[in-house]
Amino acid sequence: MANGALVSNLTSVETDVLGPPYERHTIDLGSDDEGPVIATLVRRRADRPARRAVLYVHGFVDYFFQTHLADFFVERGWDFYAIDLRKYGRSLLPHQTPNFARSLSDYFPELDEAARIIREQDGHEQMLVAGHSTGGLITALWSHARSTNGWVDGLFLNSPFFDFNTSWLVRRPLMSVVVGMNSRNPYRQIPAATLGLYGESLHSDHRGEWTYDLAWKPILGFPVTAGWLHAIRRGQARLRRGLAIKAPALVACSARTFHGKEWTEDVRVTDAVLDVDHIVRWAPMLGRHVTIARFDGGLHDLTLSGKDVRADVFRELGQWMDAYVPPPGTPETPVPTAPEDDADDKSRTTA
Repeated sequence: MANGALVSNLTSVETDVLGPPYERHTIDLGSDDEGPVIATLVRRRADRPARRAVLYVHGFVDYFFQTHLADFFVERGWDFYAIDLRKYGRSLLPHQTPNFARSLSDYFPELDEAARIIREQDGHEQMLVAGHSTGGLITALWSHARSTNGWVDGLFLNSPFFDFNTSWLVRRPLMSVVVGMNSRNPYRQIPAATLGLYGESLHSDHRGEWTYDLAWKPILGFPVTAGWLHAIRRGQARLRRGLAIKAPALVACSARTFHGKEWTEDVRVTDAVLDVDHIVRWAPMLGRHVTIARFDGGLHDLTLSGKDVRADVFRELGQWMDAYVPPPGTPETPVPTAPEDDADDKSRTTA
């Protein structure tokens, strides 16, 4: 592993806050300038011994609670793992700044350890990595950095955070100025738009259908810090230079972006966080095997969209997995390719 001193033992598990059959294991990551740091690996086993596993990584102002996503994989015979990264969800400690990071590579040690547990300790022969929003950017960079290890057999990115949903002037020169002015104070809070409309569209206490812990995923989000902003910008710049992920990737997003500032019913059927055209633009920079799927009516987290859209997302994901991440030992069959000029962007739109 990248951090040779980090060794965990998943025999030391306890029942997760979601209750059985979910288990959780705490990964000790030492300390940083705020104090002790941990990550939390959640596991749900398939009904029968599985040779394949999925590792799910959440987004910003988020944690794993999407049990229907685990249902999808377990019903297909995959063991399901989800990690709450340091300073998120189950891993957020009282002395910590929520969701803070100085670099997206800060998360690599817990991803390395999760991969070691899945691959070596639990003995899985295949691993699909699923990342949502900021988790999509993090897992893309990590998959690139670990591409020679053969850990990642497939990458499913659900509305990955490939760019900021602002004008070019704001997301490039003005943001550079803001980050530069605050470089000596990474914990300084930066004024930013809240996630309020998106949060209202999700939680059952407001206009949504989902119930989750508002202490870990507040409706208005957590404050944006200068350090986090710098980390995201550096990660996005690295993506734009082009990655070399060897595993096939499915990049999925909504068909439309919500651009308003007040509630309308469009919030329920669009991405109210990111600009989906940015996602599509930068997706081919992941590597040579990228499939793009857009879903009409999809929310920012596609798996939290309306029932019919969710069904379309899981159907598309299942078909892609069958084609690009078949069970171990399956004879290789040629996959039809697009013409040379767009072979890396096999786009599909699902209505």
